[in-house]
Amino acid sequence: MDPRALYTRSLDQLAMVFAGVTPADLDRPTPCTEYDLRTLLGHVVGGIHRIAYVGEGGRALDLAATVGEIDDTDWSGALDRARARVAAAWSDDATLDRVVDAPWGEAPGRLVLTGYLTEAVTHTWDIAQVVAPAEALDEELALISLGMAQQVLPADGDRTGSPFAALRAVPAEADAYSRLAGWLGREVPLAG
Repeated sequence: MDPRALYTRSLDQLAMVFAGVTPADLDRPTPCTEYDLRTLLGHVVGGIHRIAYVGEGGRALDLAATVGEIDDTDWSGALDRARARVAAAWSDDATLDRVVDAPWGEAPGRLVLTGYLTEAVTHTWDIAQVVAPAEALDEELALISLGMAQQVLPADGDRTGSPFAALRAVPAEADAYSRLAGWLGREVPLAG
Protein backbone atom coordinates (compact mmCIF):
# COMPACT_ATOMS: atom_id res chain seq x y z
CA MET A 1 0.00 0.00 0.00
CA ASP A 2 1.12 3.55 -0.74
CA PRO A 3 0.16 5.48 2.41
CA ARG A 4 0.94 8.94 1.02
CA ALA A 5 -2.61 9.75 -0.17
CA LEU A 6 -4.06 8.60 3.16
CA TYR A 7 -1.46 10.58 5.09
CA THR A 8 -2.24 13.68 3.03
CA ARG A 9 -5.95 13.13 3.72
CA SER A 10 -5.22 12.84 7.43
CA LEU A 11 -3.29 16.12 7.33
CA ASP A 12 -6.16 17.81 5.47
CA GLN A 13 -8.48 16.70 8.26
CA LEU A 14 -5.96 17.81 10.86
CA ALA A 15 -5.85 21.26 9.22
CA MET A 16 -9.63 21.49 9.55
CA VAL A 17 -9.37 20.78 13.29
CA PHE A 18 -6.39 23.13 13.76
CA ALA A 19 -8.50 25.91 12.18
CA GLY A 20 -10.85 25.66 15.15
CA VAL A 21 -8.12 26.29 17.74
CA THR A 22 -8.24 29.64 19.52
CA PRO A 23 -5.64 31.10 21.90
CA ALA A 24 -8.18 30.62 24.72
CA ASP A 25 -8.10 26.83 24.10
CA LEU A 26 -4.34 26.35 24.35
CA ASP A 27 -4.09 25.60 28.08
CA ARG A 28 -7.02 23.16 28.09
CA PRO A 29 -6.40 19.45 28.85
CA THR A 30 -6.63 16.84 26.11
CA PRO A 31 -7.45 13.11 26.02
CA CYS A 32 -3.71 12.61 25.49
CA THR A 33 -3.28 13.24 29.21
CA GLU A 34 0.41 14.13 29.24
CA TYR A 35 -0.30 17.15 26.98
CA ASP A 36 -2.38 20.28 27.25
CA LEU A 37 -3.61 21.52 23.88
CA ARG A 38 -0.63 23.84 23.21
CA THR A 39 1.84 21.05 23.92
CA LEU A 40 -0.15 18.54 21.86
CA LEU A 41 -0.25 20.92 18.89
CA GLY A 42 3.53 21.32 19.18
CA HIS A 43 3.92 17.54 19.34
CA VAL A 44 1.75 17.06 16.25
CA VAL A 45 3.60 19.69 14.19
CA GLY A 46 6.90 18.29 15.45
CA GLY A 47 5.85 14.78 14.44
CA ILE A 48 5.10 15.94 10.91
CA HIS A 49 8.52 17.61 10.70
CA ARG A 50 10.07 14.42 12.06
CA ILE A 51 8.49 12.17 9.41
CA ALA A 52 9.53 14.73 6.79
CA TYR A 53 13.10 14.56 8.13
CA VAL A 54 12.95 10.75 7.94
CA GLY A 55 11.77 11.00 4.32
CA GLU A 56 14.69 13.35 3.64
CA GLY A 57 17.06 10.63 4.88
CA GLY A 58 17.49 11.68 8.51
CA ARG A 59 17.35 9.57 11.66
CA ALA A 60 14.06 10.15 13.49
CA LEU A 61 15.54 10.47 16.96
CA ASP A 62 17.95 13.18 15.80
CA LEU A 63 14.99 15.57 15.60
CA ALA A 64 12.86 16.60 18.57
CA ALA A 65 9.32 15.23 18.63
CA THR A 66 7.89 18.67 19.37
CA VAL A 67 8.45 22.09 17.87
CA GLY A 68 9.58 25.08 19.87
CA GLU A 69 7.69 28.29 20.33
CA ILE A 70 4.77 28.92 17.98
CA ASP A 71 2.80 32.14 18.19
CA ASP A 72 -0.64 31.46 19.70
CA THR A 73 -2.31 32.61 16.49
CA ASP A 74 -0.05 30.72 14.04
CA TRP A 75 -0.83 27.07 14.66
CA SER A 76 -2.47 26.64 11.25
CA GLY A 77 0.53 28.32 9.61
CA ALA A 78 2.92 26.04 11.48
CA LEU A 79 0.93 23.04 10.31
CA ASP A 80 0.92 24.28 6.71
CA ARG A 81 4.71 24.67 6.73
CA ALA A 82 5.13 21.14 8.10
CA ARG A 83 2.70 19.76 5.51
CA ALA A 84 4.66 21.33 2.65
CA ARG A 85 7.89 19.85 3.97
CA VAL A 86 6.48 16.33 4.36
CA ALA A 87 4.92 16.39 0.88
CA ALA A 88 8.29 17.28 -0.66
CA ALA A 89 10.19 14.74 1.44
CA TRP A 90 7.95 11.83 0.43
CA SER A 91 7.32 12.78 -3.21
CA ASP A 92 9.82 10.25 -4.59
CA ASP A 93 8.28 6.77 -4.88
CA ALA A 94 11.65 5.22 -3.95
CA THR A 95 11.31 6.63 -0.43
CA LEU A 96 8.49 4.17 0.25
CA ASP A 97 10.72 1.13 -0.18
CA ARG A 98 13.91 2.59 1.29
CA VAL A 99 14.71 1.39 4.80
CA VAL A 100 14.41 4.44 7.05
CA ASP A 101 15.19 5.09 10.68
CA ALA A 102 12.01 5.54 12.78
CA PRO A 103 11.77 6.13 16.55
CA TRP A 104 11.03 2.42 17.03
CA GLY A 105 13.78 1.14 14.69
CA GLU A 106 14.49 0.62 11.02
CA ALA A 107 11.67 -0.26 8.63
CA PRO A 108 10.58 0.35 5.04
CA GLY A 109 9.40 3.93 4.47
CA ARG A 110 5.83 2.89 3.65
CA LEU A 111 5.48 1.15 7.02
CA VAL A 112 6.93 4.09 8.93
CA LEU A 113 4.69 6.59 7.12
CA THR A 114 1.70 4.38 7.94
CA GLY A 115 2.66 4.59 11.61
CA TYR A 116 2.68 8.37 11.35
CA LEU A 117 -0.73 8.19 9.64
CA THR A 118 -2.07 6.48 12.76
CA GLU A 119 -0.47 9.15 14.94
CA ALA A 120 -1.99 11.99 12.89
CA VAL A 121 -5.44 10.39 12.92
CA THR A 122 -5.33 9.72 16.66
CA HIS A 123 -4.16 13.21 17.55
CA THR A 124 -6.81 14.71 15.27
CA TRP A 125 -9.38 13.03 17.51
CA ASP A 126 -7.56 14.26 20.61
CA ILE A 127 -7.61 17.86 19.37
CA ALA A 128 -11.19 17.64 18.11
CA GLN A 129 -12.33 16.55 21.58
CA VAL A 130 -11.10 19.93 22.85
CA VAL A 131 -12.12 22.32 20.07
CA ALA A 132 -14.91 20.60 18.10
CA PRO A 133 -16.18 17.40 19.74
CA ALA A 134 -19.22 17.24 17.45
CA GLU A 135 -17.10 17.57 14.27
CA ALA A 136 -17.57 14.64 11.89
CA LEU A 137 -14.20 13.02 11.19
CA ASP A 138 -13.19 10.70 8.34
CA GLU A 139 -14.30 7.27 9.55
CA GLU A 140 -12.21 5.37 6.98
CA LEU A 141 -9.00 6.93 8.31
CA ALA A 142 -9.94 5.79 11.81
CA LEU A 143 -10.71 2.25 10.64
CA ILE A 144 -7.35 1.97 8.87
CA SER A 145 -5.54 3.37 11.89
CA LEU A 146 -7.41 1.07 14.26
CA GLY A 147 -6.36 -1.93 12.16
CA MET A 148 -2.73 -0.80 12.35
CA ALA A 149 -2.94 -0.17 16.10
CA GLN A 150 -4.43 -3.61 16.68
CA GLN A 151 -1.55 -5.23 14.80
CA VAL A 152 1.13 -3.32 16.69
CA LEU A 153 -0.49 -3.20 20.14
CA PRO A 154 -2.31 -6.45 20.92
CA ALA A 155 -5.12 -6.12 23.47
CA ASP A 156 -3.34 -8.25 26.05
CA GLY A 157 0.19 -7.06 25.29
CA ASP A 158 2.47 -5.33 27.77
CA ARG A 159 2.46 -1.58 27.09
CA THR A 160 5.06 -0.71 29.70
CA GLY A 161 7.48 1.85 28.30
CA SER A 162 5.20 2.74 25.41
CA PRO A 163 3.26 6.00 25.11
CA PHE A 164 -0.01 4.06 25.27
CA ALA A 165 -2.07 3.28 28.34
CA ALA A 166 -3.89 0.00 28.84
CA LEU A 167 -6.79 -0.82 26.54
CA ARG A 168 -10.03 0.87 27.62
CA ALA A 169 -13.45 -0.58 26.96
CA VAL A 170 -15.78 1.41 24.72
CA PRO A 171 -19.46 0.75 23.94
CA ALA A 172 -20.05 -1.83 21.22
CA GLU A 173 -21.79 0.79 19.06
CA ALA A 174 -18.88 3.26 19.34
CA ASP A 175 -17.59 4.87 16.16
CA ALA A 176 -14.17 3.99 14.77
CA TYR A 177 -12.48 7.00 16.40
CA SER A 178 -13.78 6.05 19.84
CA ARG A 179 -12.64 2.45 19.30
CA LEU A 180 -9.19 3.69 18.18
CA ALA A 181 -8.94 6.02 21.17
CA GLY A 182 -9.94 3.23 23.56
CA TRP A 183 -7.46 0.83 21.95
CA LEU A 184 -4.69 3.36 22.56
CA GLY A 185 -5.73 3.81 26.20
CA ARG A 186 -7.61 7.09 26.02
CA GLU A 187 -10.67 7.89 28.08
CA VAL A 188 -13.59 7.96 25.65
CA PRO A 189 -16.52 10.20 26.59
CA LEU A 190 -19.81 8.34 26.82
CA ALA A 191 -22.50 9.46 24.39
CA GLY A 192 -25.57 11.21 25.67
